[in-house]
Amino acid sequence: MNNKTLMANLRCIPDFPQKGINFRDVTTLFKNPACLQIMVDELYEMYKSKGITKIVGIESRGFVMASALAVKLGAGIVLCRKPGKLPAVTIQESYTKEYGEDTIEIHEDAINEKDIVLLHDDLLATGGTMKAAYNLVKKFNPRKIYMNFIIEITDEGLQGRKLFDVDTEITTLLTV
Repeated sequence: MNNKTLMANLRCIPDFPQKGINFRDVTTLFKNPACLQIMVDELYEMYKSKGITKIVGIESRGFVMASALAVKLGAGIVLCRKPGKLPAVTIQESYTKEYGEDTIEIHEDAINEKDIVLLHDDLLATGGTMKAAYNLVKKFNPRKIYMNFIIEITDEGLQGRKLFDVDTEITTLLTV
């Protein structure tokens, strides 16, 4: 899609968090009301006819658009967080990152077999966090799982999309 307004407002920070990384900062899109409206409208158009019942927001930037879209779609929101942040009983999924292992979790009563789930995060780069979230949500046996990102980075040889089966429906608002 690469909406011109969104592209013009996306901040790129070279060498963050380490040398050689061009960090794409979505907070500049969140703070701009016009950009926020464009993102909500575009996401709504993508998913309005999919029957989404739950949107899983990935900690923490994924919470922003997941919440806004959930309100517009009339869906619930499920928080996918790091361990120790959710107060009730959770199920977990661990995964390997570039610099070690990490774990994410969701409340054990957050999703059921009748749900149609949209997983949302701000960025697809290596894909590790979303793959773990996808595996975690699959444990609930929902009817269907969709995946969405604000940005997909492909210009640095990153190919996070390849972690998922070709029949997994993945959408993005911006590709850089």
